[in-house]
Amino acid sequence: MAPSDRELIDNARKGDMRAFEQLVYRYDKRVFGIAARFVTSSDDAKDIYQEVFLRVYNGLRRFESKSEFSTWLYRITMNVCLTYHSQRKHHSQWTGSGGLGNGDSEEGSGRIEAVSNDPSPEQHAADREVASRVEQALEILSPKQKMVFTLRHYQGYKLREIASMMKCTEGTVKRYLFSATQRMREQLADVLESYA
Repeated sequence: MAPSDRELIDNARKGDMRAFEQLVYRYDKRVFGIAARFVTSSDDAKDIYQEVFLRVYNGLRRFESKSEFSTWLYRITMNVCLTYHSQRKHHSQWTGSGGLGNGDSEEGSGRIEAVSNDPSPEQHAADREVASRVEQALEILSPKQKMVFTLRHYQGYKLREIASMMKCTEGTVKRYLFSATQRMREQLADVLESYA
C-alpha cells in the first residue's frame, strides 16, 4: 500500500529525501499542467514548476495540515504563477502574444491540441489553428481569470476547491469564471460560429 501524503510529509520533515521525491512524483504532472496552461513557453512552465517545489520543500516544516496537502501545493502553484506573470509584466518581458511555435518542445509543453477523428492534413491544420486561437484568447484574460479558467476547464477542479486554493469565496471564483468565459466567447466568436 502506498504511503499517505501525511506519512511522506512526516518522513520528508525528518530529512528523508526519497519521501519528498515521492510527494513530488505524486503531484508533478498536475503542477506542470497548471504552469504550462498559464504561460506560453515550456521553459517558463519549467521555471514555475521548479520554483513551486522549491517553495514546498522550504515550507514543508510549516505546513500545518489544516487543509489537504494538495490544496496547499496548488495554492503555492497559483501564487508562483501569478507572481511570475507580475514580474514578467513589470520587466516588460511578458509578451501576451500567445507565442506559439517558438521552438519549445512539444513534449510536456501543456499546449492545447484539438482532437480529431479525421487524420487528414486539412483537419489537422484546422485543429492546430483552433488550438492557436484558444491559446491567444487565454492571453487576454487577467491572471486570476486565467488561473480560474485553467483550474476549472483544464485541470477539472470544482469551484469550491478553487476557492480554497485562492482563499476566496466560491462566489468570487464564479465571477472570475463567468468573466473569463464571456471574454473567451467574444474572442472566439467566429470559431464557435463555424462549429455551430
